[in-house]
Amino acid sequence: MGERVIINEVGLRDGLQNQPRLVDTDHKLRLLNALLAAGIRHVEATSFVSPKAVPQMADAAELMAQLPDRDRVDYSVLVPNVKGYERAKASGARSVAVTLSCTETMNRRNINMGLTQAEAVCAEVMRLAAADGLIGRAYLSVAFFCPFEGQVERDVVVRLAAAMFDAGAREVIVADTIGSADPMHVRDVFGSLTQRYDPKLLSGHFHDTKGLALANCYAAFAAGIRKFDSSIGGLGGCPFAPGAAGNAATEDLVNMFASAGCETGIDLDKLPAAVGVAEQCTGQTLGGRWLNWRRSQHAKQATRATGAN
Repeated sequence: MGERVIINEVGLRDGLQNQPRLVDTDHKLRLLNALLAAGIRHVEATSFVSPKAVPQMADAAELMAQLPDRDRVDYSVLVPNVKGYERAKASGARSVAVTLSCTETMNRRNINMGLTQAEAVCAEVMRLAAADGLIGRAYLSVAFFCPFEGQVERDVVVRLAAAMFDAGAREVIVADTIGSADPMHVRDVFGSLTQRYDPKLLSGHFHDTKGLALANCYAAFAAGIRKFDSSIGGLGGCPFAPGAAGNAATEDLVNMFASAGCETGIDLDKLPAAVGVAEQCTGQTLGGRWLNWRRSQHAKQATRATGAN
């Protein structure tokens, strides 16, 4: 048996948050059930943000009340501040995540705070989660490049990771929010982090703007990382980050790690059904490179079968 890799599905939150078509709770639950049927057991379900800022997440409490298999599935939710944390805790959340951007400008565009204030707010949420017995997770957004300030220094990422761990975070997720990282940069940042922290405490989150999401995931894997975010069909993109494309497609990531001999516990052949549900929910044509290849193979088989008849 190969090494175990954890795939954390973020399609319900990061994938849907900026979709123009509003997806209601029932359709979100349909998508979730299709993902669970494929074997996914780690899911970022929703976020407790202002409904005015992100209308897609207005049903956060309603969705939380209907989440299936809560004893078997690791559900997490995103919270922007202490108020969001209290709402999430009241909904029964067991794992909460904050997003701390690594630059001054991105924090101001994303949550209307400077870096110092944002760091303090995120640290306070992590302290509250630890005190309340919840799992606290911290995203370091634009950890490689910022759309406003350019390349982010590695030392900044290391410092902010230390601040979140010191505040009680159980996991730090290093995010290439706009998909501008390259494998060498990824190896450098994660190499520095794994010199200081157990790789089990770290995770990767990559977007595919330049077509490098899989390469960057593998670079992080080579640095010791064994947990990655992905989004079914490649859904996603940050509404506050110009130029951000979709996340690494779940089916592509599962295929890559399966090809490398790793175990994810996810049935690749059942993921196309989940992509189909996501397409119905959003009205978009979705799917990563593996799914497009699979469709082409099925088309060839159908053509050969027709010719044989």
